[in-house]
Amino acid sequence: MASGASTKEKQQIKRVEMCNIIKYFPGVLANDRVCFDINQGEVHALLGENGAGKSTLMRQLYGLYRPDEGEILINSKPYTFNSPADAIEAGIGMIHQHFMLIPTFTVAENVALGLKSSREPVLDLDKVSARIRKLSQLYGLNVDPSAYLWQLSVGEQQRVEIIKALYRGASLIILDEPTAVLTPQEVNDLFVTLKRMVKDGHTLIFISHKLHEVMEISSRVTVLRDGRIIGTCPTAEITRNELVKMMVGREVHPLSPQPLKSGPVRLEIRNLQVMGDRGTEALRGVDFEIHSGEIVGLAGVSGNGQRELAECLAGVRKTTQGEILLDNEDITSLPLKRRVDIGLAYIPEERMRDGAIRDFSVQENVFLHDHSSTKYTHGIFLDFSRMRAFANELVNKFNVKTPSLDTPIKNLSGGNIQKLIMARELSRQPKVLIAAQPTRGVDIGATEYIHQRLLQQREEGTAILLISEDLDEIRVLSDRIAVLYEGRIMGVVERNEATVEQIGLMMAGISMAETMQRTS
Repeated sequence: MASGASTKEKQQIKRVEMCNIIKYFPGVLANDRVCFDINQGEVHALLGENGAGKSTLMRQLYGLYRPDEGEILINSKPYTFNSPADAIEAGIGMIHQHFMLIPTFTVAENVALGLKSSREPVLDLDKVSARIRKLSQLYGLNVDPSAYLWQLSVGEQQRVEIIKALYRGASLIILDEPTAVLTPQEVNDLFVTLKRMVKDGHTLIFISHKLHEVMEISSRVTVLRDGRIIGTCPTAEITRNELVKMMVGREVHPLSPQPLKSGPVRLEIRNLQVMGDRGTEALRGVDFEIHSGEIVGLAGVSGNGQRELAECLAGVRKTTQGEILLDNEDITSLPLKRRVDIGLAYIPEERMRDGAIRDFSVQENVFLHDHSSTKYTHGIFLDFSRMRAFANELVNKFNVKTPSLDTPIKNLSGGNIQKLIMARELSRQPKVLIAAQPTRGVDIGATEYIHQRLLQQREEGTAILLISEDLDEIRVLSDRIAVLYEGRIMGVVERNEATVEQIGLMMAGISMAETMQRTS
């Protein structure tokens, strides 16, 4: 069988201490004399905004980085990790925000990857699969060892990462933003699993910026800001408002958008039908319209056609039937570039897959669409000085934190990547904006900023489709709310007339007419 010690075969981690950790990157002090500790059987939340230093600190505990100063103690013994293999050997596992899995491999192949087989060079995947089934049953993970990764949902892929860590005998597991890409139902399932793991003696470090999740799952919480520890306390002894102030350094006030008089119809969708990736119909006759100066929020549980609708409107997915009109012009068959030219902007759901090129610099990502514009060329040559000036202007205007314009975008925090994509899309003064999950995985401060920018665009007359799985976000920002279920619009309601119960019923597939009857 592929080697992978159980937690009993490795040392049981009773206490971890990180003492006076300092970590530098070019132009950035990521961790400034950070002290952090965790005890066996504890869920210790590490809270902070994007770029606060949370992930950097934990990557040092996992051996991905070496501290420039400070030391790591496990059960009072000093440890030096030169690689993740050293950390794994010590009983530490890490579930990364962006999963470290190979899509074309099966679950069993991904779990066994890098481990020795008892029958080398032949793999003993049957024994690996048996162990996976045992772990799945023990912790309620429900994963098929023979399934290919590309066939699994995001939540199922995360379960595979947890099984990988457990298979390798991890006593302490670091979870880096584990709920950033999960649906509410998947978050609930994850928390059930985590509570089982703690009951079984595991220790968890839970990195997040979602306060309600931290309050629910953790026993202690440590807040970082700008690479420094702001404070550590038992979760039960602090309020959400106090944590927000510790994270951001100021009060964060809820938004209360004022009603606006909307203008003419900007975006009209008629009987839209679209196929999904698996050959089934993802959209089944979708009809709605958005006016100038209006935000229409699209609510629904993930997987009901939201992604396909956004991609279809943006021009990266073909329609099988129906029409898309922008200012009464039929754009159904136009490519993405042409749609951009006539006033459509798109903030995609998967920012690192569809919104940016991870190895390109900040400046290069600003000009992904506009590099051929006459504004930035001299004949056949690019005008780099003008491009740099404009990129610098956007970075400053949208408060994007980056060491320089030449920094690869993959080195920025999630919130700053999202702000850069928004800066690029809004710089064209679009007539229509498709914003798909614009604050997913983004901290409180960046979320507040993005919301303010969306409302500013609304005031400037942009028609905005806000696609979000965060019902609170939908209810706060939207003028009208449409609910999508299994590729159909179940109803469209005015924000002030909609209740959470009504929206929830429509999200479960109950028609608007029946919903009104049930709640009247």
